[in-house]
Amino acid sequence: MSKIGEDTGAKSKARTFETEVGGGGELHQIAGKKDETLTTQQGVPIADDQNSLKLGERGPTLLEDFHFREKIFHFDHERIPERVVHARGFGAHGTFTLHESLSEFTTAKILTEVGEQTPMFVRFSTVAGNKGSFDLARDVRGFAVKFYTKEGNWDIVGNNIPVFFIQDAIKFPDLIHAAKQEPDRGFPQAQTAHDNFWDFISLTPESMHMIMWVMSDRAIPRSFRFMEGFGVHSFRLIDAQGKGSFVKFHFKPRQGLQSVLWNEAVKINGADPDYHRRDLWDAIDLGSPPEWDLGVQIFDDDFAERFEFDVLDATKIIPEEQVPVRRIGTFVLDAHVENFFAETEQVAFCTQNVVPGIGFSNDPLLQGRNFSYLDTQLKRLGSPNFTHIPINAPKGCPVHNFQQDGHMAMRNPKGRVNYEPNSWGGPRENPDAGYRHLAAQESGTKQQTRSPSFADHYSQARQFFISQTPIEQKHIGDALVFELSKCERPDIRARMVGHLRNIDESLAKAVAGGLGLPALPDAAPAAVAPRADLPPSDALSIVKNGPESFAGRKIGILVSDDAPAELVKALVKEIKAVGAVYEIVAPHVAGAKLDDGSMVEGKQKIDGGPSVLYDAVALILSPDGAAQLAQDKTAKDFVSDAYAHCKFIAYVDDALPLIDRAGIAEPDMDEGMVRLEKASDVPPFLTMCAQLRLWEREFKVDLDAAGFLDAQSSAA
Repeated sequence: MSKIGEDTGAKSKARTFETEVGGGGELHQIAGKKDETLTTQQGVPIADDQNSLKLGERGPTLLEDFHFREKIFHFDHERIPERVVHARGFGAHGTFTLHESLSEFTTAKILTEVGEQTPMFVRFSTVAGNKGSFDLARDVRGFAVKFYTKEGNWDIVGNNIPVFFIQDAIKFPDLIHAAKQEPDRGFPQAQTAHDNFWDFISLTPESMHMIMWVMSDRAIPRSFRFMEGFGVHSFRLIDAQGKGSFVKFHFKPRQGLQSVLWNEAVKINGADPDYHRRDLWDAIDLGSPPEWDLGVQIFDDDFAERFEFDVLDATKIIPEEQVPVRRIGTFVLDAHVENFFAETEQVAFCTQNVVPGIGFSNDPLLQGRNFSYLDTQLKRLGSPNFTHIPINAPKGCPVHNFQQDGHMAMRNPKGRVNYEPNSWGGPRENPDAGYRHLAAQESGTKQQTRSPSFADHYSQARQFFISQTPIEQKHIGDALVFELSKCERPDIRARMVGHLRNIDESLAKAVAGGLGLPALPDAAPAAVAPRADLPPSDALSIVKNGPESFAGRKIGILVSDDAPAELVKALVKEIKAVGAVYEIVAPHVAGAKLDDGSMVEGKQKIDGGPSVLYDAVALILSPDGAAQLAQDKTAKDFVSDAYAHCKFIAYVDDALPLIDRAGIAEPDMDEGMVRLEKASDVPPFLTMCAQLRLWEREFKVDLDAAGFLDAQSSAA
């Protein structure tokens, strides 16, 4: 029987990636046993690893000390250039299993051999921040997937948002320069709330659809586990006859979508800047690894010609109502990396990494990425031999070619031949199994231009906005007001509101009011008149795609000495039964002694376990405990923040003094606050928690709510 407050679950398995070095093929072990002899990188035994070689006891250090020089040399070079974008990342290993064959569309074995299990690695990341930034920035999340297939490595280098800011890769340096910290001052870090970003965006109408996504709650996810992933671009599937079909790739989380509020994100970054990393690590450790379904939208050239927008335009989606997502397989992330640097930091994703049966479209952003990613790996990892690094090496198939030498070459072809064709033997091309590009017919003049079919920048932005629930629409307005209020130049703010008028008049009015603009600016000139006939799409809303249960979520249970043991134990039992987890929060990290004399171990001291870290909270206190905590500012914040963030709150009557001191009067105690008297009250509370938030409460507690509702009313 586990103690209350003790997390239980199967520890995750670790996946080992070792590399062969030297002619003997010995395995190089980084970590050894304590009784093994320490050596240099050359294998020379070390007698003293505490002192450098000196001339006399207090004399100068001698260059003859090769061990000292090797250690310093390695230390000086053990940091590689961080990624220009997606620098802050976290990864895990997993396995993909195919459930439905796509053999009618492709020859790719990973998509045709039902039941085939393919090892994989996934790296999640933020885009704008540096490696040391915090997890919960308002930002796009990278969702990069590497499949180690039997036909080579296949990378889907995606995001948690299905569209992008720009249509042509030539604008990528400008976008990133504008989004990152301003070059004269080196700040703000991991934030787009500054003049440079919004100046660029307000001068780039093609970004408007992406801006709706980034200003929505999609940009502040609750967890990697509760995010969707998208391949963004239209790719091609190629069948055995060489015929091509268009395809878009989706990753659908099996535990539903969930995000946090901006006020929560700000506080979480202060309380735990590693919040997303810790969440994924803990889920794997507790034996509840996250799972996603791999889905595809497949469509032919005829549909591409008839579709309202250009399928080569990365700022557009194909609504799921028009082309449903076909779920064909599932992947689970169930193993940690063994070394963060060796795997998560050195993993190299390239959009060009495809296998036979999968190809590219003419999307100009994708075409540019195919060049850029390979070039990036050479800069970051120092050599064209980055595929020799274990995390990047193919696992499901042999590697045979005549490439050799170069920096960091871990293997070279044996024998005298290093060219092809040759008379000596060695690997040869295979017309039957080898990769074949789609035989697409192309024509046209060489020109620097943008297709007129890319010119509608507002219609899908409007479609995204009207697909949101009222609370999600309010959050988009709040985010725009916050971000634009950080811009020093009024003309940038006004220019952005002019774009918003082409998207939704109520949104433009709400943002203009929030910024205090003296007048509503004219609508921005539109190359193509925005369409108002695109219907809402439920797939675009987070709230409409939430979880079916509270599984995978976390409850913070605030307890004190002499708290009712019956209710604490009932909560713990039911939380485990629904597949959720909990943490005991107490005045002291040692925990609390309950009214039956049992000791409940604490996970967090009240000062270090704010309610922003939890999806719901419970206040199980004794009269003395409530009176004591009612004098504590952090305890009052624990309750008031949970209420302000629309969370479900369970409480006992003895906790009412703390609730009152937290500023929640009896008339404000809504249906999201659940009174617990006996153990049988617990299951209904957890059933209610599956809704995640009581969103109606936000319209009562947020000063901006009235302005948003007024703007909606006047626009209507």
